Amino acid sequence: MSLDEIDLANPRWYLATRLRDVILRRWSAEVQAIGVHGSMAHGDDTESSDVNLVVVTYRQGAGPRAALRRVDGILVDLRVASGEEGLRRARDLTPRWPLEADRCLTTRDLFDPRGWFGTQRDAHLAKLAETRPGEFSGLARRNWCVASAAHARAVRLAEWYDTDAALVLIAEARLHAAMVAGLLSRTYFRNRADAVKRTGLAGVDMTELGAVLKAQAEELTARGRPVDGPLGALFES
Repeated sequence: MSLDEIDLANPRWYLATRLRDVILRRWSAEVQAIGVHGSMAHGDDTESSDVNLVVVTYRQGAGPRAALRRVDGILVDLRVASGEEGLRRARDLTPRWPLEADRCLTTRDLFDPRGWFGTQRDAHLAKLAETRPGEFSGLARRNWCVASAAHARAVRLAEWYDTDAALVLIAEARLHAAMVAGLLSRTYFRNRADAVKRTGLAGVDMTELGAVLKAQAEELTARGRPVDGPLGALFES
């Protein structure tokens, strides 16, 4: 990305370029790419947005340390990973894939002379292309179990009039139910709020969420394995 493409009047972009310049001065021999994720990468950042900066190094443990702190009133989330580690993560699917894929697929580079971010994106897309539906269903089942357990605890706490704790757990249940939906449809989200909003779970109450979880359980069963089974099923892949 050239300086002409960066709006330096935007305080977040100005800060990001300052961070890039400091990092390249101090660790020029260690850094192979620097970029931003999140709203800045999507081009719709606002005054409340963070600077999600990623630094890719040639070897593990090199370069700056990862950090999370405010700089000039703006929250900076600085992540550091070696190129090898970054590509490994791009090829590794986890139950959090709906919340992590955007980092592999949407990056605006501040420094990337060898096109590392493009290589990362291609590696992730290749992994998605070769992944069978059953693998996504297996990851979805894990999220469903977390969502179901959180929902059950929320119901019990509400019965005990522990409303605050119930609200925390219902938020957790909504998020994991949203990730079930994302995995089953191969849809990724920009963040947790985006996940529950786009899946229609942001405003559902405990009864409605229970119905969603029941429908998801039925879909997972139809995809080859029920969410509940005998003891031996615990050790099946």
